[in-house]
Order: sequence, then C-alpha cells, then structure tokens
Amino acid sequence: MSSVAATQFMPVVATASIARDYLVVSLHDIAPSNRETSQKIISELAHKGVRVSSTLVVPNYHHQGPAVQDRQFVSWMRDLESQGHEIVIHGYFHDRPRRENETLRQRLMTRSYTSDEGEFYDLDYDDALRRIIAARDEFRSVGLTPRGFIAPAWLLSPEAERAARDAEMEYTTRLRTVHDLRTGEEFPAFSLVYSVRSDWRRGASLVWNATLRLLVKEKPLVRLSIHPPDYSYPAIWRHIVDVVEEMGETRTPTTYRDWIAERRIAASRAA
Repeated sequence: MSSVAATQFMPVVATASIARDYLVVSLHDIAPSNRETSQKIISELAHKGVRVSSTLVVPNYHHQGPAVQDRQFVSWMRDLESQGHEIVIHGYFHDRPRRENETLRQRLMTRSYTSDEGEFYDLDYDDALRRIIAARDEFRSVGLTPRGFIAPAWLLSPEAERAARDAEMEYTTRLRTVHDLRTGEEFPAFSLVYSVRSDWRRGASLVWNATLRLLVKEKPLVRLSIHPPDYSYPAIWRHIVDVVEEMGETRTPTTYRDWIAERRIAASRAA
C-alpha cells in the first residue's frame, strides 16, 4: 500500500485512540422529511456516549425533492459534520421500480427483504455512476465532504460497486462486510439492524439481534444500523439503547470513514 493511500484520510480522522475495539453506529435513510426524528436519535445517542455516527443521507428520498435545496437540512448536516459525524451518500432516490418478468430471487430481494428500495441491486454501471457522481457533486456544492457510498438495503451490484470506486468513493459496506474501495481490502463485520414493518418482523428482529449481539461482542468492529422508524417502537429502541450502553463500555465509537483511515495507517506501519 502506498503512503498516499494510507494517509489520505488523515485530515478528517476524528478518533485518535489506540483502542482495539470499535463501534460504528450508522443512521440510515436520512432526509429532510425525517430530520427531527433523526436529531432526537443523535441526541439520545450522544447522551449514551456515542457522539459520532456515520449518517447515511439520501439525496432525493423517494423523489420528494433534492435534500440540498432544504436550507435547514443542509445547515443541520454541516453542523453534524463539524461535530465529527460523517455524511455518507446513501443511494440517490432510495427506490427501485418493479419490472416485468422478474425472477423469484429478484422479487424476494427487492420486495420481501426490502420494500422496493433496492435501488442499486441490479443497476448498470452507467446509471450507477451517474447517480453517485450527481450525489457527490450536490453534497460538495453545499460544503459537505462525502467519502463513502452505501447502497440502500446494502444491495449493491458488482457494476454499481465499480461505479462507486470510479466516482472516487473511498469505501462501501454490505450487511456482512466493510469494503475499502481504494485498497480492495474487505473486512468481515455483520451489522445489527432492525426491521419494523410488521409485528412479526419486529419480534424476529429482537430475537435475531439478541443472538447476533452475543456473536459479535468479541469482534474488533461492531456495527449498529438504525433507521428513523426504529425510534417509534419502544421495545426496538430500548434494545438499541441496551446495545449502545453495553458496547460503549469497552469500545470506541467511530465512523466508517475514520475506521477505514485507521486500518490504512495500521497497514502502512506494518508494511
């Protein structure tokens, strides 16, 4: 690895810790329409010791209008970034129109696993590149510095991943991994995440995440993914807070951006 690749994140690294274990809390699907709920989540997390997060912002959530045209929302995002949070590009529209003659697998992945929101699941290279560049440039135009791209529901086609790399994104994540797009290194790290669309999904989420919580507690990186609707369900939110409190005792909260930066620096020193 070159010294450039190892140190290019240095100006934005917010976590200067030698701790071995880390916690990344990511807030997904953030848009002007859910800013107030998102701010409540961020404030409560801060009270629990998680003062930085990877905030996944959708440029034009479900075609509601460009996020960067909402002045209050832009000001809020700038404030978050100045406080050490990271702004991450999260798709562009966060939806995927249904198509004729879809296979059973396509229907399961785009309708059952996610509710028609797998925008980059099978997007071709040109469309993916165009959307990611548009998002990157829109965010930069209002003074934000997005370094990562994460697809809605973590559904990212190989062509879309190549587009993210060519659009100068530094990393992406999937449900089970974090991928450095510059070095090509992939790190296993299964994310805790909740589904609240129905009673049975909420119940299953609590059982699954209670199990996963035990499985990942000894891993060097724990990922906790939160969506604004999670806050509306007391049992779900209570479980999230329990995870944060437990993990916060032994882990350093960080962002994907800074975690990737530290991995690069460590690899450079070991070379």
